[in-house]
Amino acid sequence: MTNKSSCLVSAIFSVLLVQLLFSPSSSLQPLAFDDSSVYETFLQCLESYLSPHDQISNLVFTSTNSSYTSVLQAYKRNARFNSDLKPLIIVTPTSIPHVQYAVLCTRRIGYRLRIRSGGHDFEGLSYVSDSPFFLIDMSNLRSIEVNIETNSAWVQSGAILGEVYYAIWEKSKVHGFPAGVCPTVAVGGHFSGGGYGNMMRKFGLSVDHIVDAQIVDANGDLLDRKSMGEGLFWAIRGGGGASFGIVISYKIELVEVPETVTVFQVESNPDEGALYLGKADDVVSLLSKDFPELGLKRQDCTEMSWIESVLWYASLNYRSSPKVLLDRKVVRSPNDTNSAKRKSDFVVNPVSREGLGDILKRVAGQLQFSMAFSPHGGEMSEIPASSSPFPHRAGNLYKIEYVGNWNEAGEKAERAVMTQLRRMYSFMAPLVSKNPRRAYLNYRDLDIGKMSHGKGYRSYEEGKVYGMKYFHGNFDRLVKVKTEVDPANFFRDEQSIPTLPMKL
Repeated sequence: MTNKSSCLVSAIFSVLLVQLLFSPSSSLQPLAFDDSSVYETFLQCLESYLSPHDQISNLVFTSTNSSYTSVLQAYKRNARFNSDLKPLIIVTPTSIPHVQYAVLCTRRIGYRLRIRSGGHDFEGLSYVSDSPFFLIDMSNLRSIEVNIETNSAWVQSGAILGEVYYAIWEKSKVHGFPAGVCPTVAVGGHFSGGGYGNMMRKFGLSVDHIVDAQIVDANGDLLDRKSMGEGLFWAIRGGGGASFGIVISYKIELVEVPETVTVFQVESNPDEGALYLGKADDVVSLLSKDFPELGLKRQDCTEMSWIESVLWYASLNYRSSPKVLLDRKVVRSPNDTNSAKRKSDFVVNPVSREGLGDILKRVAGQLQFSMAFSPHGGEMSEIPASSSPFPHRAGNLYKIEYVGNWNEAGEKAERAVMTQLRRMYSFMAPLVSKNPRRAYLNYRDLDIGKMSHGKGYRSYEEGKVYGMKYFHGNFDRLVKVKTEVDPANFFRDEQSIPTLPMKL
């Protein structure tokens, strides 16, 4: 046998060994969910890596721990999942090595792992599961290092957007970053899924301004852009980081903003608003010329600083101190009943006046259901669809978010809102993108397809159903990256990127 042939056989054997050891269908099955030996085994493994000064009691929590419930609920943002299967173990790392050790020990025992940064994902995939699992909560890893000289910042995944905005504002009054309007959303999920914001027509998405990253892979290795390679770096900027590893931090490029920006509201709904990066007189003149139908007047406009506009969009007093953005008190109590469901669409052809009228009639008067429209164009049409996994660029007029929120507990209340959402989604089918009908990853929606646990979350055909809707032409490239970096499919959930079947 030649050296080349023996290398090939060795490589195939290595891949087979990895799959035998770590695939969900292997003989290395997790211990029973109620078996305390699971915790003891995990603890022993973790202690073998930790240094003497690490306090393991502050890092690992089980249901018998008095702090378990408060740690779990701290970033569990959706009461829809209060009764779902809870993690056997919660790990709250305070350093990067803690994340690496947790990956190695979870994999050694054979359990599934979920990663939570802010807990805002609408299907709860970051903190619930249909089978026993461990949870890594990233909320302690939230450092932000802003460097105005290089117009950049390193931001850890557990940082919330409000903290990012505040850290930038502290260093400069003429710098900002294009990201979301909800200050308690964390960086980990928001950046890795795309990152919509009210400056996207000017600057694009959050992922368009990420220049480096750190990720812990399935082998427990810490990688940066150079060591992970351009394929993986491309994938975690819009393809969902949790399919590929645990993103520790992102290096972002800051953008320049004027000292004065203008927010304005028109017509009937006070929740409708838009941001103009300039002064009020300029935007009134511009829109009076190009969109006279709006009837925008100077008194409809409010001039403020960029950081004040962040507060304004978050429904906070924009004249108050920006320090309010550091407040994480949106954290919910165990008895909280705020529930949410989202769906999404992209519109590529103009909707007729009659069509818009029909939409408004269906939405009017609904207290628990609404629709939000995010216009594309501008820089969103200039950036190639292949530049990141987020494919919804040129040709898309706007994104639609179907918003369902309810406070009443119980199946009846949930069913009522879900029915409204799904009926509206069905009604919109002729008016939105087709073949495939597209969706936005950060509004996770299990209605559009999911992986079955019986197949180990590995089926390419099942993954393609939702994958093409989220990623369109970029899906197969994501599958290729996934197969290269995580062939045993350690990082997986109901809508993760699948691996390709192994070919011998």
